[in-house]
Amino acid sequence: MSLHADARARLTSWAPTRREQEALRQAFLGFLAARPDACARSCEPGHITASALVLDDSAERVLLTLHPRVGKWIQLGGHCEQEDPGLVEAALREAREESGIDGLRIDPEPLHVDVHPVTCSLGVPTRHFDVRFLVRAAAGAEPVRSAESTDLRWWPVTELPADADTVAEQLDHAWARLATAVA
Repeated sequence: MSLHADARARLTSWAPTRREQEALRQAFLGFLAARPDACARSCEPGHITASALVLDDSAERVLLTLHPRVGKWIQLGGHCEQEDPGLVEAALREAREESGIDGLRIDPEPLHVDVHPVTCSLGVPTRHFDVRFLVRAAAGAEPVRSAESTDLRWWPVTELPADADTVAEQLDHAWARLATAVA
């Protein structure tokens, strides 16, 4: 299965519980239907990206990167690569590359989707159609900052940096997912 086919299948089978996420899911599916190159970073109108909301083993801390281009604290993630078999693998690869943490565990069901304008490696304004996944790190996992980050650190989920506005929304979705898993 191609990355494009995987993205379409994963988003088709996902049933978000919130209306705004369902509307975005439909927009992503429309974009994928219209653009065979939707997963390629060379797609100038926008492209599918994969992100990881990384929680520690206790779910008390979230790993955030101070992104040099965006200038904000955000979840780990980025562009899909041609060799990525699917979105889950892309998100997990990005999380490992950006955190230096081995043994990350990913929930293969999308957690959250978002479309945002960005000037990425293309050098021109575009949009990222970001599919976000919940990822858990083992107890005691210590991140190592990569060259892709200005800073990288664990933040208590109750004390997020002021500019991490989209992270709080993702955490709301994560709490709902975790509560369902425990029930």
